[in-house]
Order: sequence, then C-alpha cells, then structure tokens
Amino acid sequence: MKKEKGIKGSYFQDVVERFLHHKLAVFALFFLAVEILVVIFLPMILGLDPYSIDVMAFGKGPSDTHLMGTDDVGRDMFARIIYGGRVSLTVGILSAVISLIVGIPLGLIAGYFRGKSEIIVMRLADIFMSFPSMILILVLASVLGQSIVTITVVIGVLGWPDFARLIYASTLSVREKEYVESAKAIGTKTHNIILRYIVPNASAPVIIAFTFRTAQAIITESSLSFLGLGVQPPAASWGNILYYAQSISVLANKPWMWVPAGIILIITVLCINFLGDGIRDALDTKMSV
Repeated sequence: MKKEKGIKGSYFQDVVERFLHHKLAVFALFFLAVEILVVIFLPMILGLDPYSIDVMAFGKGPSDTHLMGTDDVGRDMFARIIYGGRVSLTVGILSAVISLIVGIPLGLIAGYFRGKSEIIVMRLADIFMSFPSMILILVLASVLGQSIVTITVVIGVLGWPDFARLIYASTLSVREKEYVESAKAIGTKTHNIILRYIVPNASAPVIIAFTFRTAQAIITESSLSFLGLGVQPPAASWGNILYYAQSISVLANKPWMWVPAGIILIITVLCINFLGDGIRDALDTKMSV
C-alpha cells in the first residue's frame, strides 16, 4: 500500500515538474489566476459600476475620471471591461463544464458497453457535428432568447460530441487492459470498474480538451455578442464591447471603446491555449524533465 502511494506521488511530482518547465504554461496560469481574481474582487474594491452613466462624458477618451474613457452612452469602459471579463469567463468555463457533464457519461457508455449504445451515441455525435455549429447556435440563441444563461447552455450542449468522442476512444483502449479484465473476473460491479479503473486512466485527453473547449466557448460567445445575438446590453461582455467596432467612426476615431477589450480577449484565449499545451506536455510520460 505504501509502495502504491509512493508511485502515485512520484507520478504527480513528475507531472508538476514537467508543467513547471513549460514557461509559457506557467505564465498563462499566473495570468489567468490574476485575471480571475481581478474580475471577481476589483469591482468590490474600487466600487466599479458598468451601468452608471456620466452625462458629461459621452464617448470621451481616457481621463483622470475614466481610466479607459467612456462609451457613446457615457458608461465607464474600464468598469465594463472588468465586468465583461467576468461574464465572458463565466460563459466559457460553465459551457465547457456542461459539455463535459453531457459528453463524458455518453462516451463512457458507448465505449464500455459497445453494441446498440455505441451505435446510438456515436451516430448522435456525428449528427451534432454535421451541423455548422455557429449557424445552429445563432438559430437557437434567436429562438430561445439572448440571455447569458441561454448562451451558456446552448454553447455547452452543442459541445458535448468532442468530449464524448475523446472519452469513447480512450475507454475502448482501457477496457481491454489486464486490470480491468481482472476486476471483471473477481466480480467487481460495473459502476465500480468504470469509476475506479476506466475514468482515471481515460481522463487525461479530456482534461486537455477542457482547456481548449473553454477558449473556444469564449470565442463563440464573443462572436455571437459581436453579431448582436449574444449577451445583450446593458450587460457587458468582451464580445458586445467589440460590437462598437462595427461603426467606422468608432473603429477609426475611438479606439479606447474596442481595442482594450480585443487585446484582453486575445491574450486570455492565448493563455488558455498555452495552459492546455502545458498540461498536455506534463501528462505525456514520454516528455523528459
């Protein structure tokens, strides 16, 4: 028993060391941690309000009163970017969690039990993936409403096939291992086999995919909001802040209204992708420290 704990501890230490050697991933993790803390706590510390209107500053540039200027209605852009980050990150993370929750059980069922369940789940995944996702999301968002909850659920539900196919492929491999066959031979219950042997040994690709799915969901939400079909004003998100860039006058003469949100969005998505790369390399046992 002590030996088993030592092996697990050694593996975890190796994973951490390999991750720490990935400089971009470490920077990305630090940046994302700071960003999350900022969007959660800074509004309370500074008393930021993304909805209040300064009637003396419509579409004004950065000043002592408004660090990043104001929009055309007189709302503080700094406050809206901070609150927009809270919304965009929430939509990205929660939609990825929904995709995970829906996709993992279906993939496990298809990969472990095979037969009819495999045919049904995999063909259903093929059907979902055959539709252009952005067009389908646009249609559903228009029909169901353009609230934060609706956008999160729609993006999350439509993303389950990626996780299902990953865990399905991993399960097909793991279910043939000797320790799984031994567990079956001694009469271990099916749900115990899945939870104790299949899930831990088939989850590495899913952990990696979760980070990339989060980045993809943030981009999808921003795209919808940029098109006017995502998070609706007065609520702020990075996407609907970028909506201002559709105006030629704003694009050319008022960069403070869209450039900061665009830069933060790009850096955030890059950092999430760098984090995913770092996790992938850390979990790869072929990588040397």
